[in-house]
Amino acid sequence: MPIPQIKGVVFVVDNDASVRTSMDVLLRAAGCVVHVCETAEGFLSRPTGDAPSCLILDINLPGLSNPDVQQHLAAYGQKMPTIFTTGEDDIPLIVRSIKAGPIAFLTKPLADTDVLEAVGRAMEGSRLAHAKAAEERRLRALYDTLTPRERQVMRLVVSGLLNKQVGGELGTSEITVKAHRGQVMRKMKVDSLADLVRTASTLQVPLIRKQSGVSA
Repeated sequence: MPIPQIKGVVFVVDNDASVRTSMDVLLRAAGCVVHVCETAEGFLSRPTGDAPSCLILDINLPGLSNPDVQQHLAAYGQKMPTIFTTGEDDIPLIVRSIKAGPIAFLTKPLADTDVLEAVGRAMEGSRLAHAKAAEERRLRALYDTLTPRERQVMRLVVSGLLNKQVGGELGTSEITVKAHRGQVMRKMKVDSLADLVRTASTLQVPLIRKQSGVSA
């Protein structure tokens, strides 16, 4: 049976040398870049990079538990899809691990097909997350080019106010509002109000709930 090709970086953390070796061989054959570690501390001490990636983590490691690893990753803003593995029936630990929200939970001995299927799903999720983060960075960079007044206009416009109403809120003319609105559309690289609203939603720009107290 041919091995499906999966692009991305996979970190394998397991204190069993045979598991590390078998996962390394399998995942490299599938086209992955593989990094193996014997301990959770060893994994956390190395840079994870910015490529789509996932983690295969044994929940029975000595030292840091897998919930600890997840908390550490979250503290540094890293959202790496994780596949938990176990060879023991430690029910309390399994329950704690499931609460951490793994992509999959695999029992040993690990079946190649199960590993590849789980890694494929994890990598797809990682690619989508990376694409979303890249788009948010792009939009944030555009938003940062707006002047304080242009940001006010954008907030009011995406909140549903007409140009005349925006002018009333800001104490300026409708013509001036139109000019600011045009600048906002140009700088944010959007062609329609719907696109601007979607951009504001992505950036979580706060909407104006009442017609007073407008801030930048």
